[in-house]
Amino acid sequence: MDIEAYAGKLTTGAREASGAIANASTALKDTVLHRIADNILQNREFLQKENEKDLAAGREAGLSAALLDRLTLTDNRIEAMAGAVRKVAGLKDPVGRVIDGWMLPNGLKLDKVRVPLGVVCIIYESRPNVTADAASLCLKSGNAVILRGGKEAIHSNQAIHRQISAACEAEGLDPRIAQLVQTTDRALVPHLLQADGYVDVVIPRGGKGLIRAVVETATVPVIKHYEGICHTYVDRGADLEMAVAICRHAKCQRPGVCNAMETLLVHEAEAEEFFTRMGPVYEQEGVELRGCAASQRLMPGIATATEQDWRTEYLDLILSVKVVGSLEEAIEHINRYGSAHSDAIVTTDFARAQRFLDEVNSAAVFVNTTTRWHDGEQFGLGAEIGISTDKLHARGPMALEELTTYKWRVIGEGQLRE
Repeated sequence: MDIEAYAGKLTTGAREASGAIANASTALKDTVLHRIADNILQNREFLQKENEKDLAAGREAGLSAALLDRLTLTDNRIEAMAGAVRKVAGLKDPVGRVIDGWMLPNGLKLDKVRVPLGVVCIIYESRPNVTADAASLCLKSGNAVILRGGKEAIHSNQAIHRQISAACEAEGLDPRIAQLVQTTDRALVPHLLQADGYVDVVIPRGGKGLIRAVVETATVPVIKHYEGICHTYVDRGADLEMAVAICRHAKCQRPGVCNAMETLLVHEAEAEEFFTRMGPVYEQEGVELRGCAASQRLMPGIATATEQDWRTEYLDLILSVKVVGSLEEAIEHINRYGSAHSDAIVTTDFARAQRFLDEVNSAAVFVNTTTRWHDGEQFGLGAEIGISTDKLHARGPMALEELTTYKWRVIGEGQLRE
C-alpha cells in the first residue's frame, strides 16, 4: 500500500464530505443514527464473530485480562453500543444553536452560533465501541471523522464501521463522512497528524504513550485524553460503610478503564478502622496493594509504594495507598500526582467537601460517590469520544457540544466603520 497516497485519499475525502454533513438537517442525521443502531443489533452475530478474531489474537499476544475485557463485545455491550447511538440521536442538535447575541448602538446585530469543527481525526486503542460512539457523535455534531483504531481491535472496528457506512449510504449521505483507517501500519498516522488544511483537530484516546506520541508528532491541533490517575480520599469522620462500598466499586468494578481509582488516600484518624474493613474486601477481590509506611504498619505484608507508583495509571487490580494527616495534604497529593481526570472525597463535613470541590484541579470532582461516574453517557450527554484533561478547548467528557466551535454572525443595514 502507498501509505502517503492512502492518507491523502482519507483526508481529502473527509474534507470533501464535511460540507454535506455540516449542513445536513437534524432529521436526516437522526434517521442515519437510528439506522446505525438497527444495523448493529441486527448484525450482532457478525460483530461477535469478528470480535473473536481480535480476542484470539489478543490472547496469543499475551494481552492482560483487563485489556481483553475492554476488547470484548458481549451481548450487553453490543446493546449498550446501539443504545448509546440512539441516545445521541435523541439529544438536542448543537449545530446552529445561538450561544449569545446583542444589538450594537449603531444598529449592527451580532450573534454567536455553534458550528461543527469540520474534520476530526480520532486515534484510539482497544475499545471497539469507540468506533460507534465517535462516529455517531461526529455525525450528529456535523463533523466528518477519520477513525484510526488500534490493531488489537481491527476486525471488530471494521465490522462496526460496515454498519455505519451502510446506514449512511441507505440515507443518501456520503459514506466518507465516517471513514475507518483500514490498515494497522503506524506509518500512516503521521500523515493524518500533519494534514493541515484537511484535518481540523485530532483527538487521541488511549494510554499515555499514545497521547505523548500524537502530541509530539502533530501539527494539527490536539485535544488530549490523558491518563486517569484517579484518587479517592476518605476524610476524617467519613461514613466508613459508605467509604468501603465506594472504594470497592471505584477500583474493582472495571479496573481497566480511565475513571477507575488508582490511589486511595485515607485520613490518619480513620485509617486503622477503615483498613480493618477495607483490607479483606480488596484481598477477596484480588487487589494488589502498594502502600506508604503508615499503611504498611496497619496492613502488614503489602508492598511498598514507590514515587513512581503515585504517578502510575495501573488499569489493573493494583492500588496505591497512602495515609494522610489532613485534607490539605490529600489535596496537595492529588494536585501533585494526579492527571486532572477524576477525584473523589468521602466525607460528612460540608465545608471540607466544598474545599475539595474548589481546590482539586481536575476535570471532574466527586463527593460521596465513585469516580466511575465520569462518563459522557452517565452525565446525560450521550456517548463520548473521551474525557479531556485539557483546559482548552474542552474539559471533561467530549460529547456533542465539545465537538463544535462557534462563529460570529453580523447583520447590518449598510453601516460603515469610520
